[in-house]
Amino acid sequence: MPTVADQFVEVLVEAGVRRIYGIVGDSLNPIVDAVRRTDGIEWVHVRHEESAAFAAAAEAQLTGGLAACAGSCGPGNLHLINGLFDAHRSGAPVLALASQIPSAQIGTGFFQETHPERMFNECSHLCEVLSQPEQMPRLLRSALQTAAGSRGVSVLVLPGDVAQRTAVNPVRQGTVHCQPPTVVPPESQLRELARALNSAERVMLFCGAGTRHAHDEVMRLAETVKSPVGHALRGKEWIQYDNPYDVGMSGLLGYGACHEAMHRADLVVLLGTDFPYDDFLPQANTVQVDIEPAHLARRTVLDVAVQGDVAETIRAVLPHLDTKTDRSFLDQMLREHADTLERVVDAYTRDVDKRVPIHPEYVTDVLDDLADEDAVFTVDTGMCNVWSARYVTPNGRRRMLGSFIHGSMANALPHAIGAQLADGDRQVVAMSGDGGLSMLLGELLTLRTRQLPVKVVLFNNSSLGMVKLEMLVDGMPDFGTDHDPVDFAALVSALGMYSVRVRRPEEVRVALRDALSHPGPAVVDVVTDPNALSIPPHITGSQVKGFALAVSRTVLAGGVGKMVRLARSNLRNIPKP
Repeated sequence: MPTVADQFVEVLVEAGVRRIYGIVGDSLNPIVDAVRRTDGIEWVHVRHEESAAFAAAAEAQLTGGLAACAGSCGPGNLHLINGLFDAHRSGAPVLALASQIPSAQIGTGFFQETHPERMFNECSHLCEVLSQPEQMPRLLRSALQTAAGSRGVSVLVLPGDVAQRTAVNPVRQGTVHCQPPTVVPPESQLRELARALNSAERVMLFCGAGTRHAHDEVMRLAETVKSPVGHALRGKEWIQYDNPYDVGMSGLLGYGACHEAMHRADLVVLLGTDFPYDDFLPQANTVQVDIEPAHLARRTVLDVAVQGDVAETIRAVLPHLDTKTDRSFLDQMLREHADTLERVVDAYTRDVDKRVPIHPEYVTDVLDDLADEDAVFTVDTGMCNVWSARYVTPNGRRRMLGSFIHGSMANALPHAIGAQLADGDRQVVAMSGDGGLSMLLGELLTLRTRQLPVKVVLFNNSSLGMVKLEMLVDGMPDFGTDHDPVDFAALVSALGMYSVRVRRPEEVRVALRDALSHPGPAVVDVVTDPNALSIPPHITGSQVKGFALAVSRTVLAGGVGKMVRLARSNLRNIPKP
């Protein structure tokens, strides 16, 4: 007779789950054994449960389907929580199985006892205890549908003894709907949006991750209203390529004329973005289009709030718009964007072939040249975010995954594991900082064990660069941010993996090219300049004062790689007088 564990795994396979990331443990044993006996699903052993959740999040974001992770009772499932917060805030449909101590012992202070149904509430749409065989398969299907439909995490708590009991109800065939809905705004909201766009003289579009399937529509809207187009970090990969209206990015990692365009416009249109840094928003003359009603007006006061899918909303409103003829605002912003980028581009090109330690932005620029056109980049939080945002060129096929909302360290390597398992033929590059890599260093063993061809490009500056920058901005001398240099290439070599250590800029291109062509996992340990920091495109007087008080190092104003060429090429769109 099938057990609850058998039924659990059968339903996962039926829902399209192909692997469970985790570490085996006594309360999980029935589930792991059911996986062993079931075709179409595998157990992926990682070295830390936090990595299991990160890997599942990356797989879900890359495929758009459900992914799963699991932790044994007590400390096992407790380790999942950071990765689950990242998955949930990133909108990744992930099912987490938190196995539990024997059901008769719950509430007695038993060995390893915790209460996962309490702990995981904040990082999930659904968190329930599966305490009886009679709850299966309905409760599991409900959890899967909630994760898929609401784009986030569902957690099921399952005592090990319950997992071993005989299943009561038949599985029956069922489906889980994973396709996000398409929402068209009501006519009244479309009329308000059209009126605002028609009456504004200077419109600026600011795009986030919600523009994923709306690139062509955003370009048509920009041409109709003659608008510069900026983006948040999560909107970069979807909106910057093939964009003759591009004025860069706003926020802490921003560059170009995006901030200026937003603050000079008399109407800012937020498209599919829950941009969290309200200090960068004008806090006036703003309309917002978002499929999530909770996102509307929570960052800024709105003149018009529109609930709808970005692409569908633009298609619906375009017939009601007047085509503007005055390009003066757009053209001015395009010129300022190109000029701004050219003023700072020397920060990474000047004598770069002679600079030791190596400039990290130079490393990313070369990596951008050599990586595949459909490569997946996973990016550690911190300065790696800056370098990827400014030097990795999107093209509509590349993907960039990071802990962009939760902001966790150490995400790049476990994200890369999930991304590579999701698509074994695709090039996956982890841009790791030495601080992040050292936190989950054991996952290099996961690469070796499964021979995953992930390429880890390690920005090894023996420093927590972003924390150092935060201290300098606040007028504090950096303290506690630097640590002893580590030869990670030697560590990787001791693990029996391909590695190379790079100390001079003339070695960078060859080292990256050789690693990217290596058939298995590879680590390029690049010794980079710990003083290469980057400031936002707009800083306050108090922040400037902080730098004046504290900084005695080189602070780069933000080189931008190939984007300066894109900006200059966009000037060709400005009509000749």
